Amino acid sequence: MIDLYYWPTPNGHKITILLEETGLNYRLVPVNIGKGEQFDAEFLKISPNNKMPAIVDHQPKDGGEPLALFESGAILQYLAEKSGKLLPTELRARWETLQWLTWQVAGLGPMLGQNHHFNVYAPEPIAYAQKRYTDETTRLYNVLNNRLQGRDYICGEYSIADIASYPWIVPWERQKQQLDTFPHLQAWFDRMRSRDAVCRAYALGKTVAEEGKPMSEEARRILFGQTDCKPPQTTA
Repeated sequence: MIDLYYWPTPNGHKITILLEETGLNYRLVPVNIGKGEQFDAEFLKISPNNKMPAIVDHQPKDGGEPLALFESGAILQYLAEKSGKLLPTELRARWETLQWLTWQVAGLGPMLGQNHHFNVYAPEPIAYAQKRYTDETTRLYNVLNNRLQGRDYICGEYSIADIASYPWIVPWERQKQQLDTFPHLQAWFDRMRSRDAVCRAYALGKTVAEEGKPMSEEARRILFGQTDCKPPQTTA
């Protein structure tokens, strides 16, 4: 059994998609980031960066004590190796997949996350930041669009590289992009969203999200106001 500490964000969706694709047995443990539950002391033992997702595998392959992991890229690789699916074992194909996974976690996710922040969540518009991250989003969409020319999936065969990237493209409208200007990316996007496991993962996320919407001003303050691993103090 794998405990998945989760909230339906792009990084959270990555892990539910993979778990649904592989059929690994898991239990969902919601971590409501709008309520500051990512700062709970017990969760910080699992995810010291006070971010979700995180997992605890109660049956690791070495037969030892339960294994806790944070960081979505590491979790994807671990679960792919555990299941024997979605990560090639052949040298060149494996590293091709891992480099595109790294591209997502080091570039696509952080840049699009900043796009979301300055275009959607920032308390006041900052034109320079909005343009900078919208333009970088467009550049990264072009990288992915070019990569997908002549390929059904990022590395040819469906893999954790696709699972990592797809949830960050889902909110393309709020990122001020138009998918129809990236034809290879749009074809891949449509292919991804039609997969049964992806549909199940997003349906699950929608159910969990009902508890945390709409985001209150207090939730925004908790999410974007912290400077350490403790939630901001509130007054009675």
